[in-house]
Amino acid sequence: MPKEIFMPKLSSTMEIGTLLQWLKEEGDSVEIGEPLFEIMTDKINIEVEAYDDGIFLKKYYEADDQIPVNAVIGYIGEANEQVPSEPPAQADEDSSGSGESSVESASSGSTEAEAEAETNSDEKVRATPAARKTAKDHHVPIHEVSGTGPKGRIQKRDVEAVINTDEQDQRVSPLAEKVAAREGIDLAAVAGSGAHGKIMKSDVKAAAVQKADSAPVKTQKLAGMRKVIADRMSQSAFTAPHVTLTSEIDMTKAKEVRKQLLPAIEKETGYRLSFTEIIIHAVSNVLTRHPQINMTFEQNELHFHDNVHIGLAVAVKDGLMVPVISHANEKGLKQLTKEAKEIGRNARDQKLLPDQLKGSTFTISNLGMYAIDTFTPIINQPEVAILGVGRIQEKPVVIDGEIQVRPTMGVSLSFDHRVVDGAPAAAFLTDLKKVLEQPFELLM
Repeated sequence: MPKEIFMPKLSSTMEIGTLLQWLKEEGDSVEIGEPLFEIMTDKINIEVEAYDDGIFLKKYYEADDQIPVNAVIGYIGEANEQVPSEPPAQADEDSSGSGESSVESASSGSTEAEAEAETNSDEKVRATPAARKTAKDHHVPIHEVSGTGPKGRIQKRDVEAVINTDEQDQRVSPLAEKVAAREGIDLAAVAGSGAHGKIMKSDVKAAAVQKADSAPVKTQKLAGMRKVIADRMSQSAFTAPHVTLTSEIDMTKAKEVRKQLLPAIEKETGYRLSFTEIIIHAVSNVLTRHPQINMTFEQNELHFHDNVHIGLAVAVKDGLMVPVISHANEKGLKQLTKEAKEIGRNARDQKLLPDQLKGSTFTISNLGMYAIDTFTPIINQPEVAILGVGRIQEKPVVIDGEIQVRPTMGVSLSFDHRVVDGAPAAAFLTDLKKVLEQPFELLM
């Protein structure tokens, strides 16, 4: 008996899964534990393994289809076993063939009637056989030709006069003809603006612009990870009133700390200490003193967290992932460097586990590798705040009454003004500035 393949429910909140790809084709043999298909949920790709041995008999969905959890998406069984042609959970669609046939018949009948009327109209016109043949050969409507023969009978010369007039009317300047050939413009469809309707170069160029404007635009369906990101960003932006505070931080001492610790940490972990880990360490330290920033807002309730779980925004192909460094406030620079580098690499390689994307209490989005000073990051709900980090650049600053050039970093704190006021947000950003400008305190 064929065994159903279901869309799995991988979390308590999951209602729909997006099918990314089938890893088997119909007719392939399948063994228990073999990857059968790949889906996406919670912004992560998951390979789903087969629970039965047999032949992959049927698949009902294709890549980028969104499927309700527990829906039957295919069958595994013995060769030549019969399975439904449609998913069991869906009703068969009524055939629309008869309706299309009726439309086609009506259209066909209308066309034939018009053709018959046109034929009858032409047959009532008095014309010589030679005139009719010439008109037919040159696609000239015989009933539109004025006859000069006895009783208005149309002669061959009357049809030829119409043909010659049409050819004379299609006057084209040599330059316009050259441009038309280069641009692939049909001169028969171009209206001339010159004397007696002569087609000029400007007429052809205008037709070329119109042709370019009417060219089909490349489109792409918003699906998969990109659709999940779009939905979540829209929900956050439209439900949480964002307010963003910005500040500039003197990174002179932070650069000194990095320079001194870099060789030792690289020797211990195999990874180079970056400013990202120093910022994570500083943010985690400051958040423990500002519980109103290290909280989440869910179902009209505020949840205060004793531990700091930092979400780190990582750019991946076609989207963005936010893996989580748990208990960041309990970890030193060596451990933070190792974890940050490894989850970043796993995110880009699509190897993160579902639990590594859950439970963050605060997110950091670092665009310091680009020519960006400050920006307005969107809150990663249900968190209530997010820190945007810009580049470090040399700037003139006043130190003890003297102008000095210092490495300066721009930061932006966006917070949910429904539950966080400006003063506590400003206090958090002020403390963060102090810690990063005197980072040796973090080592105590």
